[in-house]
Amino acid sequence: MKRSSPVFAILSVCIACAALHAAPRRQSSAQHETEMHPGRMEMHAVSDAAKLGVRNDSAARQLILRLGPVKLPARSDSGSIAQPRDLSFSVPFDGWFTAYRPAVVDASGAPLPGHLLHHASLWNPARSDMVCPSKDEHVFAAGSELTAWGEVPGFGYAVRQGEKIRVSAMFMNPTQAAYPDVYFELRIQYRTTEAATLKGIYPMWMNVEECGGSSYTLDPGKSTTAARFTIKYPGVLLAIGGHLHDYGRDLLIQDLTFMDTVANLVPRTDAAGDLLSMPAVSFAERGGYHLEQGQTLKVSATYDNPTGRYLPEGAMGIAVGYFLPAQDSELSSLERRPSR
Repeated sequence: MKRSSPVFAILSVCIACAALHAAPRRQSSAQHETEMHPGRMEMHAVSDAAKLGVRNDSAARQLILRLGPVKLPARSDSGSIAQPRDLSFSVPFDGWFTAYRPAVVDASGAPLPGHLLHHASLWNPARSDMVCPSKDEHVFAAGSELTAWGEVPGFGYAVRQGEKIRVSAMFMNPTQAAYPDVYFELRIQYRTTEAATLKGIYPMWMNVEECGGSSYTLDPGKSTTAARFTIKYPGVLLAIGGHLHDYGRDLLIQDLTFMDTVANLVPRTDAAGDLLSMPAVSFAERGGYHLEQGQTLKVSATYDNPTGRYLPEGAMGIAVGYFLPAQDSELSSLERRPSR
């Protein structure tokens, strides 16, 4: 299935956090084993009890993923919890993923607080990431904000029947209550090739830690971490959003080639500085933000940490947009297996 040439429509998308993971380890007969994620200093136990369930509601055109259960003792950080392994599912159709709605639920499906989720991500090992080609293509991510990515009429993320999508998640529990059976649930809206013809888009992730891990230590007081990215393919950004952690002040995306501000994303926070939501910027009024090969973008994450302490794994700075290439053929090198 080809990803099509650029056509612009209004995009409503907000981006959540993710950490970069390696391919899942071989299953062990032990109930737990220790695992360390690349680019992260954190080590934690791995639970064999958590499974990935997938249900295809063809009438509603939804794939419903549920990963768990995970036991969350009171006042437990992500490193002290036996976390799920990275698990995969097979796409049951040729078509497009068009929208994503994440949730944290209990065994009955009842909603639980979003702050029990540290992050969850979807990855496509059949394709290389367009910014960091040594990584799998990063399809979707969610953090404790549980922000839904809305449907964009006429556009979608192209998938093929039988393609394996990897699901990873980490949980935490900052509350005084224990939660015995917690699941990450994701409802993916889709369209099939029999029912529609959509324009294919590529997710463009830009991390201030570049192609390493997503989390980094947050210094006391004010600090800014930044990275530069050289555009490899001409095309347009339809919209851009981002993710910060608590005490984040702004996520600035700049065009250094043409000395322009692409977007300045300022989060909504509560009185304590805890992050509640992140905005997204649409480029509808200008027909998309045009990018040329060789153009340089800079992403900067600014924090103000009032605790007086270094907070390990306390910060992230990720910008991500939906990208339409000028020509699909220029991105064919991202495919990791022969096309049909």
